[in-house]
Amino acid sequence: MEFEAVIGLEVHAQLKTKSKIFCGCSTAFGATPNTHVCPVCLGMPGVLPVLNRQVVEFALRMALATDCSVARESRFARKNYFYPDLPKGYQISQYELPIAEAGHVDIAVGDAVKRIGITRIHMEEDAGKLTHDPDRPVSYVDFNRTGVPLIEIVSEPDIRSAEQAGAYLRQLRSLVRYLDICDGNMEEGSFRCDANVSVRPAGTRALGTRTELKNLNSFRHVEKALAFEIARQREVIRDGGQVVQETRLWDPDKNRTTSMRGKEEAHDYRYFPDPDLLPLVIDDDWIARVRAQLPELPDAKKRRFMDQYSLPAYDAALLTAGRDIADYFEACTAGGVDPKTVSNWVMGPLTALLNARGMVVEQSPVSPEALAELLKLVEEGVISGKIAKTVFEKMAPSGRTAREIVEAEGLVQVSDTAAIEAVVDEVLTANPAQAEDYRAGKTKILGFFVGQVMKRTRGRANPRLVNEILRKRLDGQGPV
Repeated sequence: MEFEAVIGLEVHAQLKTKSKIFCGCSTAFGATPNTHVCPVCLGMPGVLPVLNRQVVEFALRMALATDCSVARESRFARKNYFYPDLPKGYQISQYELPIAEAGHVDIAVGDAVKRIGITRIHMEEDAGKLTHDPDRPVSYVDFNRTGVPLIEIVSEPDIRSAEQAGAYLRQLRSLVRYLDICDGNMEEGSFRCDANVSVRPAGTRALGTRTELKNLNSFRHVEKALAFEIARQREVIRDGGQVVQETRLWDPDKNRTTSMRGKEEAHDYRYFPDPDLLPLVIDDDWIARVRAQLPELPDAKKRRFMDQYSLPAYDAALLTAGRDIADYFEACTAGGVDPKTVSNWVMGPLTALLNARGMVVEQSPVSPEALAELLKLVEEGVISGKIAKTVFEKMAPSGRTAREIVEAEGLVQVSDTAAIEAVVDEVLTANPAQAEDYRAGKTKILGFFVGQVMKRTRGRANPRLVNEILRKRLDGQGPV
């Protein structure tokens, strides 16, 4: 029997507000434990929460970017459960009346485009953080994160593979970063997800028993955990067993999921409307103002890059995956450089440099204007493409411009026909056997001669002229 997977993802995005959702405490990451707290986020008796307006604005941005229907009235609810990192004994979230519902995100997997439905987007507060002592049976709790604002994005069970799940998560991460509402850092936990996965016989519509996967803190872990869990559930059913509804943890060291606890249902949390918070009313003018402020989103930018710059779909997708990379590319092309050349350099040498230094593009030691100047030197024939890579490597640590390096180190390309002819004649005279091989039909040996000429000119000879002159000489046109 063939099985298909049914996957739904619950994504939590930590919003980039300066203060928490219901109090004025800082949301800054990495502070000394329990210093960004107050009576409100610690749940002291008699305190009242006050909603942060910017949290609503950010939630609206995401709702509109994913074509959700925005509720004109939504409510906050108390999600009741006991855990040491939850000081109030409940989490303020939204349940029956969320801020947004019924949206979608389109993802590309291979050459196909698939639409993933979004069930709901709602606002809620984060819990604290537990740290477990490795040497003693002691745990420590840090409440700095308590009350940090989140939006939870719940997908429809439309995802059918680990690959699709990864593509969906990357698209959501790209969206929240474009909207500037979340930094998308999975390692720090500001963008994280839980996955619900089940399997069913292919061609059927009934849903199987699902498990929930937690501890997924990277795209790679999400994809590996889902692939393992899908295979595990298939084996259980094929062996005559039944999948148990439970929460399972992904163990990245052992590359497997392990049982954590039985899966809770909504009624286990005893949701009820929070009596301390009024219903949230959003009018059409507020929605219109937020919509007018939305930036150009990834899919629209990708289409524009393909149309405006005549880029292949592959290039456009990579360049628009992040708003920062897209901005760098456009700033570079503004200097009048061929867009495809810029694309090749941004995806190649620049990305390699940033990866080697552990940097993001905003930290690039080579500005888009500096890269544009380098590429213009190549287009103008001042230096070769090979020399350009050497110059680029020198620009990063020194801060010097391409032109300064080229002039200081005498790297100007040799385009003097007579000078190149002289070097070509020297190379052919020194390698008569190889010249005869070329004339006998082994034309691939031309690359050998080009390499010899470039070596003698320290890479400065104009490659186009070198090829042209070599062919003429080898075909008997001119002295050797």
